[in-house]
Amino acid sequence: MPLSPNMPVLVVDDYATMIRIIRNLLKQIGFTDVDDAADGQEAFQKMKSRQYGLVISDWNMEPMTGYELLRAVRKDEGLRATPFIMITAESKTENVIAAKKAGVNNYIVKPFNATTLQAKIEAVCG
Repeated sequence: MPLSPNMPVLVVDDYATMIRIIRNLLKQIGFTDVDDAADGQEAFQKMKSRQYGLVISDWNMEPMTGYELLRAVRKDEGLRATPFIMITAESKTENVIAAKKAGVNNYIVKPFNATTLQAKIEAVCG
């Protein structure tokens, strides 16, 4: 799916403040159709009922982590091709490697700004 500001984006994070921050950054770079989910399970259910052009997910969440969501998405025939960006506060090499092996399209370490987010989205969807 080509990069379009009308493309539906799903933001997944268990902290409402972080969802608000990411929504604001997405708005700054022109995205208007943004949904959110508080954990991987909720996100997966939303993805089953709506096609998203991009998923931006935190790594650390309960009961289903962003990593577990990524693995579920990549195993699902209908969702497999959805672009997926992982966000985490930890820059552990083993996490980056695990996410890459699981099929993540890009990775952002907190904190980040609109410029970084836009560059990562363009790298994945542009």
